[in-house]
Amino acid sequence: MPHHAARTPEAVRAARWVGALLCLAVAVIHVVDQGGITATRDPHYVGVAYHVLEIAAVVAAVLLLVGLVRPGWLLAAGVAVGPLLGYVLSRGPGLPDYRDDIGNWTEPLGLVSLAVEGALLLLSVPLFLRGLRRGGYRG
Repeated sequence: MPHHAARTPEAVRAARWVGALLCLAVAVIHVVDQGGITATRDPHYVGVAYHVLEIAAVVAAVLLLVGLVRPGWLLAAGVAVGPLLGYVLSRGPGLPDYRDDIGNWTEPLGLVSLAVEGALLLLSVPLFLRGLRRGGYRG
């Protein structure tokens, strides 16, 4: 496939849809992990972080779908990086008042989350940087 083919309006639109779906998948995974939309994980700051992530993921998806790509891709990258970092910290050294997941590297939902967040990161960062180089793009 020629290099310029990746910049067609259809490819740009498809990338935005994929990014939006990955953002929504991150939100759904974390809602499931916390036990529902109204549930809050313990400790309280972890539960609040889950809710902030879920809201940010939905906002990023909306931004991408309405064509506000620069802030959409930037927020999508944050939606990917935040839980990746949280996964490593919660499974590695642990977090303050939260030691339940130390060493639990192979939890199935956690692995699905890593795959989705990794894909979102690999998609969002290059597209955000491309938008910066070009002074933004509509698509």
